[in-house]
Amino acid sequence: MRVAVYGAGGVGGYFGGRLAQAGHAVAFVARGEHLAAIRRDGLAVASVAGDFVVRPAEAVEDPADIGPVDLVLVGVKAWQVTETAKALSPLLRPDTVVLPLQNGVEAADQLCAVIGPERVLGGLCKIMSLVAGPGKIRHAAVEPRIEFGERDRRKTPRVAALREALARCQGVSVDTPDDIEAALWEKFLFIAPVSGVGAVTRMPVGVVRRVPETRALLAAAMDEVEAVARARGIGVRADIVARTLGYIDGLPETTTASMQRDIMEGRPSELEQQNGAMARLGRQLGVPVPVHECLYRSLLPAELKARGQL
Repeated sequence: MRVAVYGAGGVGGYFGGRLAQAGHAVAFVARGEHLAAIRRDGLAVASVAGDFVVRPAEAVEDPADIGPVDLVLVGVKAWQVTETAKALSPLLRPDTVVLPLQNGVEAADQLCAVIGPERVLGGLCKIMSLVAGPGKIRHAAVEPRIEFGERDRRKTPRVAALREALARCQGVSVDTPDDIEAALWEKFLFIAPVSGVGAVTRMPVGVVRRVPETRALLAAAMDEVEAVARARGIGVRADIVARTLGYIDGLPETTTASMQRDIMEGRPSELEQQNGAMARLGRQLGVPVPVHECLYRSLLPAELKARGQL
């Protein structure tokens, strides 16, 4: 399978690297020092599931240098999806599959608006990973997992073929849930509260879950995501808040979300696509989301400063 990974960061670098390790022809779209290091030394992944190096690694700045592929993994930040969609055309054939792996619940819609719905699957991933330096990815925690499916719930040959390809990758678990939209919202119920509360408190998961007041804040934020999901007709499981709190209790003490790390380190973040999206969707649907409104408004000045707007 010929694969293009657009965005060779913690997500794209890890999963693209595992596909290359499994023998697929993978090309990474990257930039700057990261691109130069991958070209020179390969892509090095330090992982709790086993270290490996992709060498030589095909890496480019311009996707036109790759040409049409079977699969595009979209690994950029959620706020970069629309811009990325406009650059995908050199990679696309009529049967190319485009799989977004962003946090949030709007990436697939944004891709469909630019490249059309026929190529786009719904998708998500679960992993704690980051760029540790030029050409270096560090997977620090969470069993790496990809879930995807047709957005209309059809069982198609392309979903089955992609599942088979990913299932052969070391260090990756894969699932094709019956309802990928519900799966996306169940992940959103985890990531938006953890990101927002972690960024406001500047504390890792181990502290946030242990302090009764911040644990209650997490649970209230999760309740709001569930309420918005149900107002949109999304079939999240009845016990999803309890399940998610249980999952959080099993995470390493030092776990932090990528949005939290970006805000704490003064970088542009996914605030608009996480707590901001919850505030916006709540207002649109008439569902009160006071916790997410507060998290969003509290973090917005730091976001504006990181983007040079303050």
